[in-house]
Amino acid sequence: MSATARVRPIRVVLAKPGLDGHDQGAKVVVRAMMEAGMEVIYTGLRQTPEAVARIALEEDVDVIALSSMAGSHLAFCRRLKPLLEDAGLGDRLWIIGGNLPKQDHDALRALGFKGVFQTGSRLDDITGFIERDAGAATPAAGEGALP
Repeated sequence: MSATARVRPIRVVLAKPGLDGHDQGAKVVVRAMMEAGMEVIYTGLRQTPEAVARIALEEDVDVIALSSMAGSHLAFCRRLKPLLEDAGLGDRLWIIGGNLPKQDHDALRALGFKGVFQTGSRLDDITGFIERDAGAATPAAGEGALP
């Protein structure tokens, strides 16, 4: 990609998995991502793994983010992983945040979630992690992107 080529913003889908009904923190994170220049697709509450994978594929996102406060994160992520991989999204950045017991962090990383953020994480730590790991210079469609 040439130095003058346009770049598109990092595209993020942020989903609330399962029966989790607490979305205030997710909305704060969505706002921080938008203020950092990212395009964010917020799915709202009570998403299934199938819906998250479908939305991520349809929206051609760079980052799949989950916000989980209800304690079902491991089961949800175990179901989501093969769906994302089958959809060709295994190379995207997967992150999760919320009420995540420390003893679950390694299991989440083993499932492919590169970023694991506890409730109360600094917003600039989350957005900075995404910018570093998803790449701040994402090619615009048709401009330097591989076919």
